[in-house]
Amino acid sequence: MKRLLVTICALALVFVCKESLAQQKQKMKSGQKSMNKVVRMDSTPYPYTAGYSSDFQMGNPVYARKVLELWKDYDDNTFENHDYFADTAVMFLSNGMVIKGKDSIYTGAKNARASMSNVTSTVDAWVPLKSVDKNENWVAIWGTEISTGSDGKVEKEDLQEIWGFNKDGKVVFMKQFSSKVPAETQQ
Repeated sequence: MKRLLVTICALALVFVCKESLAQQKQKMKSGQKSMNKVVRMDSTPYPYTAGYSSDFQMGNPVYARKVLELWKDYDDNTFENHDYFADTAVMFLSNGMVIKGKDSIYTGAKNARASMSNVTSTVDAWVPLKSVDKNENWVAIWGTEISTGSDGKVEKEDLQEIWGFNKDGKVVFMKQFSSKVPAETQQ
């Protein structure tokens, strides 16, 4: 009797699942949206409304790799190794300087790096992001840069940056935030 009951339950489950799949296929054929749509689950009330977006998901790690390669190129004084910038790229540096255009970015990076005998970066974290509502790719990165000037003076600076990419996978935007590390905490 138990076997018969288990068999009947299993057949009923198969039948219900089959009917559910058939109904889903019918809904998709009749023009209803696919179930693959991203549904935002956050219903938390916030005291501010985002000026750009508050709807992000994990992005493409290829973009994070590009940013990390650019950080490494700067350390190694080989900034021209990769052609990752769009012609119209804009960089907002933490000192208030704004650099517009790929050629100006490369020239500025080379000049800044030439004033240092050594640069070593450590990366604490990076996150590739995709703005769902804007359909744009970003990378957030933070770490520390230790630079030695041509005069031998060593400076340590914590950095946070956001990098924006266009549809062609080129950098179109970078904004940098920094904090000098106090001398007594440098080791």
